[in-house]
Amino acid sequence: MQRVRERAKIEGGAVVPVCGKLEAELSELAEADRKEMLETMGLAEPALATLAHEAYKLLGRQSYFTAGPKEIRAWEIPVGATAPQAAGVIHTDFEKAFIRAEIYSLEDLKQYKTEAAIKAAGKMRAEGKAYVMKDGDIAHFLTGA
Repeated sequence: MQRVRERAKIEGGAVVPVCGKLEAELSELAEADRKEMLETMGLAEPALATLAHEAYKLLGRQSYFTAGPKEIRAWEIPVGATAPQAAGVIHTDFEKAFIRAEIYSLEDLKQYKTEAAIKAAGKMRAEGKAYVMKDGDIAHFLTGA
C-alpha cells in the first residue's frame, strides 16, 4: 500500500481506501448513528464521499448551487470558472447576457437559515463578470435577456 501512496503522490493523485462492507453498513444507518460510527472510527465522512472529493480535485472540477422555491441544484464547473461561465452551464444565453451574480455561502445558509436573513445580515454579495466561483457557492444570476 505504501508503494501505491508514493506513486499517487508523485503523479499528483491520492489514495482513498474503501471498505465495501463498512460503506454498506453506513448507508443503512440513520444520520445520527452514521455520524457516531464515523467518529468512532476516526473518519470525517464515508470513504465514497472522500473518493468523490478526490475525483473532483483530480479532474479540476468544483460545484456551485442554485436554490429557489421549487428546487436546489448542484452544477459542475471547472476550478477557476468565472460567474458568467458558471451561468453558461445553466444556459448559454445566461453567459452572454450576464449582468451580475448574487452569491452567498453554505455556511451563511447554515447560520442564518433563509435567504432573507442572509440579505438582512449583509452576507449576500453582488459579484460581477470577473468573479471567480468558489466551490460550494450558492448563486442567483441576473441577466439582461
